[in-house]
Amino acid sequence: MRVVVSVGGSVLAPDLAHERVEQYADVIDQLVDEGCSVGAVVGGGGVARSYIETARKLGANEVELDDIGISVTRLNAQLLIAALGDDAAPSPAENYEEAGEAMRRGDVAIMGGVTAGQTTDAVSAALAEYTNADLLVYATSVPGVYSADPKTDETAERYDRITPAELVDVIAGIEMSAGSSAPVDLLAAKLIERSRVRTIVLDGTEPNAVLDAVLRGEHDGTDIVPDGTAAGMDYWVSEE
Repeated sequence: MRVVVSVGGSVLAPDLAHERVEQYADVIDQLVDEGCSVGAVVGGGGVARSYIETARKLGANEVELDDIGISVTRLNAQLLIAALGDDAAPSPAENYEEAGEAMRRGDVAIMGGVTAGQTTDAVSAALAEYTNADLLVYATSVPGVYSADPKTDETAERYDRITPAELVDVIAGIEMSAGSSAPVDLLAAKLIERSRVRTIVLDGTEPNAVLDAVLRGEHDGTDIVPDGTAAGMDYWVSEE
């Protein structure tokens, strides 16, 4: 089974604390032990935002700001590589070909950002498509996909299961609301729709939630299931 795990920078290393990084490395090690081929994409989080804010005040243009953000995502990726040790490719993959080759030779592929104008949400969806992944998991700071941004709208309802087309509509609506943030961005949602990769969006502040979702099909997030796919979400689940 091939699985791509997307971990937000603030989820992976809040305040650059090492404990969460070690927990995610342990989760990935367990997935590998269960026979999974794993690619992980790491975001920039608050550290990236701080660098970008400072650089903007210094006059950097938007492409330069994106490049700074990409650099921070790769630093975060190196933290996860350090925790994984010999199980991971020794440096962050800078493109999908490098990541795919690492997975084919049995290494865990770790990526940050790839190109200006593209978030790590989209990188994760593109990596899942490129490697023909069985499952894409977004470990975010919110427990799934909501009808609106739950941080700004108390009436927002969480979806247990939606189609990729419905995800695109939901994300487009959220992104149109000033000050709102979606669990994944619109480009990522469109890539998920195009590739038809089964996807889970869940609260990643507890790393074992990723393990439960992948190995046991158990989670409290949102399943994104293409039309025409079998109802059960357990075709990848290990037998116990």
